[in-house]
Amino acid sequence: MNDKKCVILIRHGKTSYNALGKYMGCGIDEDISEDGKEDIIKKRGRVRAVCEGAVIYTGPLKRAKSTAQLIFYDRDINVCDSLIEINFGDFEGKSADELKDDKRYHQWIESDGTLTFPNGESISDFRARTMDSLHNIVKDAGPAEKIAIVCHGGNIMAIMSCLAGGSYYDYLIPNVDGYIIDLAVEDERISYISHVRIGCGDNT
Repeated sequence: MNDKKCVILIRHGKTSYNALGKYMGCGIDEDISEDGKEDIIKKRGRVRAVCEGAVIYTGPLKRAKSTAQLIFYDRDINVCDSLIEINFGDFEGKSADELKDDKRYHQWIESDGTLTFPNGESISDFRARTMDSLHNIVKDAGPAEKIAIVCHGGNIMAIMSCLAGGSYYDYLIPNVDGYIIDLAVEDERISYISHVRIGCGDNT
């Protein structure tokens, strides 16, 4: 018997590193900025509307947890410790300009972002890790028909590319935006049905 689930993926609010264009993965636990808080408050009505009745999950890093707390201030929030951003390795905390003289960075760019980050994580390993987190969340949520997950841009790209196909980078999303996904779940196996954008990002 198939159970239909609606999973809503929401990217965390802006941080100062986001504003500076720096690579910020699991090695940097920066909280959202004041501008990021204002942006969340401006957009949370739309997000709350699409998440009505959902069980709420977030990752353990400050930027995800703070975003979840600002949006779902009157709701119980579950923390999934494994739901963290990719490990950018030696690129952590640096911008493209700061890496312009690093040959490894140019090799990564020329690979269309498919090479493993130096002393970091590969996209394939990260995708597998993120999908494991999604499966655990769906299992933990039990009979809930709607699940909202506040996480990182990389997590969203990993899940969307695994479920809906296409390139990992096809699913780049602005802060406080994301995707609403319809899934079928049978014997803990997840299969994709369809998705739409939440539609409250900077380019919508």
